[in-house]
Amino acid sequence: MLLLQDISFNRDNKQILSHINLRIDTGKFVAITGPNGSGKSTLAKIIMGMEKPDSGAILFDGQDITSMDITQRAKLGIGFAFQQPVKFKGLTVQDLIELATGNKIKFSEACDYLSDVGLCAKEYIHREINDSLSGGELKRIEIAMLEAKKSKFTIFDEPEAGIDIWSFNNLIQVFEKMHDEIKGSIVVISHQEKLLSIADEIVLLNSGKVVNHGKREEILPLLLTTNRSCSRFRELEGGATKCH
Repeated sequence: MLLLQDISFNRDNKQILSHINLRIDTGKFVAITGPNGSGKSTLAKIIMGMEKPDSGAILFDGQDITSMDITQRAKLGIGFAFQQPVKFKGLTVQDLIELATGNKIKFSEACDYLSDVGLCAKEYIHREINDSLSGGELKRIEIAMLEAKKSKFTIFDEPEAGIDIWSFNNLIQVFEKMHDEIKGSIVVISHQEKLLSIADEIVLLNSGKVVNHGKREEILPLLLTTNRSCSRFRELEGGATKCH
């Protein structure tokens, strides 16, 4: 279970997050959504330890991890998929998956993970993680790595960015499989209705604040109505969001 207590964060004299209080229970699939600039990616980075909050505390399974760095949090079982995947020059796809699992793996195991994200193991297993791979390929490999890692808590920052429709539909199936098999918590930062529709809970951010949080069946209809009715969006967000 992850607990954010009164988290605030400023950058360049601008408040990005303001007094965030949020609880993500073990085994839950939670989607965090909201307008551009609402603080979603910053919140994800704070959970992972890439940014440090100016105030507040972060507890993971009852342990205060506020001062821990990325490596320490990863050892506790927190994983992160970047919006723009990181390249690992000199490492192959197989190396990356084995680092994630902490063990040597059979070709058949690697094939399972890569097949889940729509990649052929024979073509990719010995490929180096470098500029020869497209952004979409890198993203799929990163997701396969995180599936193999089986983290207790995994964060995906806009996983749909840069991938085609077929890969996106494949991605939905990967998340559903992870949710069913790993039993860990999954947090997805996304605007995509298909991703929101498979979440257990949805968190709506606006102007750095949590303005709504609840079960999918409660929040998603409001968001869908929001897309059709600008006046309703202003009501939900307390009048803070402009319509375009």
